[in-house]
Amino acid sequence: MTRPEIARNVIDLILKRSNVMRIDPHFHMGLITADPDDNKFVDCAFAANATYIVSNDSHYDVLRDLPFPQILVLKLQAFIERLKQM
Repeated sequence: MTRPEIARNVIDLILKRSNVMRIDPHFHMGLITADPDDNKFVDCAFAANATYIVSNDSHYDVLRDLPFPQILVLKLQAFIERLKQM
């Protein structure tokens, strides 16, 4: 099996989960200028009306200073702590 086939299989398995929703954003806000490749995750989170993004990537820190869209960025450890409280 080739790497692209393995990747496709993993994606297919993820998409079949009951708690996963595929979102195709129809806009590109371009909020992260330091690493434009990160914007796809912000656009998707906004389109999905996500409560937060979980990332230790400091490029997402710019979202904290924006009045809109309000997307909370949690570091992985903070996310784990939230899960433990549930």
